[in-house]
Amino acid sequence: MRTTTVRRAAAAATASAAALSLALLTAGPATAAPAPGFLKPADLPPHSSSAWFAGKVTKGLPDPETFCFEGAVPDRAGTYHRDYRTDYDTGASQVTVTLASAKAADRLAARLEARAANCAADWLRDNPGSTASWDDYGTVSAGDRAHVYGVHTAPPESEHGVNLLGVAREGATVTLVRWAEMGTLPQAPVTAFRTTVSTAVDRL
Repeated sequence: MRTTTVRRAAAAATASAAALSLALLTAGPATAAPAPGFLKPADLPPHSSSAWFAGKVTKGLPDPETFCFEGAVPDRAGTYHRDYRTDYDTGASQVTVTLASAKAADRLAARLEARAANCAADWLRDNPGSTASWDDYGTVSAGDRAHVYGVHTAPPESEHGVNLLGVAREGATVTLVRWAEMGTLPQAPVTAFRTTVSTAVDRL
């Protein structure tokens, strides 16, 4: 009787294991958390001679990383980016990262704002003989925090470049928006870019 009971228990265990294995084989992969919403081409400052075109929303950081923010944005499960271009030298990008908490996201947003404010000085240290300048265009009424900066760089005997940089947070998600082209700060579409940053927050 004892032998029969043991055999029956073993058979039941084998059947259970087989059923579990079958369930694991037939079950689909775990659904990944969806990426936050990203800017559409029409959300970017209008270009006088070209439409905007957008790449796909892609997991991870862009390569190369966003100007001024190399090594500052964590490359984690909740990190995504999207690139934008025109038919000319004007381009843009958006990087979005979702962290574990709103508090962690606020700390990251503060670090990115500091990076933007120090960008011109940091760039000059790495590019002796060049000139650079920056401007703080203030906060934007969007999400939990949003700030816009401008950076102008001019390598010796080379073209001038201008960047508009927006750092924003909504809850546990931080987004970083960059617009760039050849030119100087007075030529940059600051008002339109502020609207772009506000829209970026609304789309998260």
